Amino acid sequence: MGEDLNRRGWMGLLAKARPEALAALWNEAVPHEVLRGPEVGSVMVQGRIGGTGAPFNLGEITVTRCTLRLASGEVGMAHVQGRDKAHARRAALLDALLQGPRGVALQVAVLAPLAAAMAEAKHVRAAKAAATRVEFFTLVRGED
Repeated sequence: MGEDLNRRGWMGLLAKARPEALAALWNEAVPHEVLRGPEVGSVMVQGRIGGTGAPFNLGEITVTRCTLRLASGEVGMAHVQGRDKAHARRAALLDALLQGPRGVALQVAVLAPLAAAMAEAKHVRAAKAAATRVEFFTLVRGED
């Protein structure tokens, strides 16, 4: 994570982070006003056959959203999969703080370790999948 993430990037990273990993990296109390939530709801997930086909409704998933405002005026938002209200609030707080003067320090202290842990987990999953790959080949037997 050499370059600074934009807001879309850090919001995705915070939403995908494991709640316990995020709590271990940042658990600071910051004065704020809750504008919405945290509240649990559901959203429709769409899929595409082969990743390129026409979209179809796959089903619903549970999400928790939260919107809040810091005393300095920054508004933070978060939508996280599942019912973890603390995760949604923590992600919204970090979103608001990342927009302010502490943004660069929080990217180094929180986002960089999260991104590294996610990349490592992805690498481990890919290695496990590669170990089970079967290579098929055909032998040419002549003009049969």
